[in-house]
Amino acid sequence: MQSNVIQVDQPWASYYSMLKDEPFPVNGVDIRKIPQQFWRQEVDYEGGEQPGTIVVNTTERFLYLVEAGGRAMRYGVGVGREEGLNFRGTATIARKAEWPRWTPTANMIKTQPERYGPVAAGMAGGPGNPLGPRALYLYRNGKDTHFRLHGTLEPYTIGQSVSSGCIRLINQDIIDLYSRVPVGTKVIVTG
Repeated sequence: MQSNVIQVDQPWASYYSMLKDEPFPVNGVDIRKIPQQFWRQEVDYEGGEQPGTIVVNTTERFLYLVEAGGRAMRYGVGVGREEGLNFRGTATIARKAEWPRWTPTANMIKTQPERYGPVAAGMAGGPGNPLGPRALYLYRNGKDTHFRLHGTLEPYTIGQSVSSGCIRLINQDIIDLYSRVPVGTKVIVTG
C-alpha cells in the first residue's frame, strides 16, 4: 500500500527549517504546502550561459544559478502578477543587502493606495518587511531597474504570479542564493 504522505527527508527538510542565527528569526517553511518542483535542488542544465550566471524563466517560475558541467542550482520563484510588471532582459547585480530597507514604488502606491500608502515612506528591514532577509538589486547600464531578487512574507505563493514585478524566493532560498553570488553577477530574465 502506497502512502499519500510526502516524505520530508534530507536535504529539503533542513533547507527550510527555522534560521535562528540571523538578526531576526527566519521562520521555518512547511514545504509540503509548496509543490516539490519549486524546492531548491541541483538539476541538469543545457543553456549556454557561463557558470555563475543567474537565469530566471518567469513562465516556468524557476531561477537557475548556472554551475559548471551542465548543472545548475534551481530555485522556485514567484513573479509579477501581470505580464507588464515583469522585468525582461539582462541586468547585473550591482548591490546586495541583508535585511534591506523597503520603500514601495510610486506605481505600487498609485495602483494599491490602501495597501502601500501607509508605508509610502518606507520600512526598515525586519520580519515584517516584504523583501525578507536578503535582496539582490538589478541594474541595467548602471541604473537601478527597481526590480529585485528577494525573499517573501508569503512562501506559499512560490510558483505563482503574485508580485508587483520583483522575483520572490523562499527566505531560506534567497539567503542561499545571496551567499553564492557576488556583486557583478549577470542576470538574464526570460519568459
